[in-house]
Amino acid sequence: MKIVFATKNEGKVREVIKMLNMDKIELITMAQAGIDVDVVEDGTTFEENAMKKAVEIMKFSGMPAIADDSGLEIDYLDKQPGVHSARFLGHDTSYDIKNKKILEMLEGVPDEKRTARFVSAVCLALPDGRTITTRGTIEGAIGHEIKGTNGFGYDPIFFIPEINKYSAELTTDEKNAISHRGKAIAQMREKILEII
Repeated sequence: MKIVFATKNEGKVREVIKMLNMDKIELITMAQAGIDVDVVEDGTTFEENAMKKAVEIMKFSGMPAIADDSGLEIDYLDKQPGVHSARFLGHDTSYDIKNKKILEMLEGVPDEKRTARFVSAVCLALPDGRTITTRGTIEGAIGHEIKGTNGFGYDPIFFIPEINKYSAELTTDEKNAISHRGKAIAQMREKILEII
């Protein structure tokens, strides 16, 4: 079974292929499927955005499509950047700049008010019209510095108290075992096994 992954983020593609780890599934990129479109993410929830991306790419390709929408919710900032995580400060702004800006916005804010979480909603859209959605989260806090060189996005500022490490300090395997996307993909893997 071929499934098109509705993303242009190569980091996500590598993570999800490793997480799914399924012999019967070949996860292909949009480029491999010959699709070069930008789906407008105008939903108000991660689930809405994931479903919109999966359904549109499924229609373009005629194949099952999987999409995720994920982001960082910071409680002190009223759950921002939230669904706008990728577009925070502009789509073309580097995460280095985004991370520095968030640290500036939280300057002087005490640890107990720096709570945050990564959220991931994953949707599989099938050509017969069915959609399946799963959600995963990981709780943590915004640290006081940029730390670690692994991962991508907001990983260098996301501190996980239970393991006393920043997300960007984790190996790929460590991250996949506890991450928001790892949890959502693990649930999706079970759902896919039920239908193939």
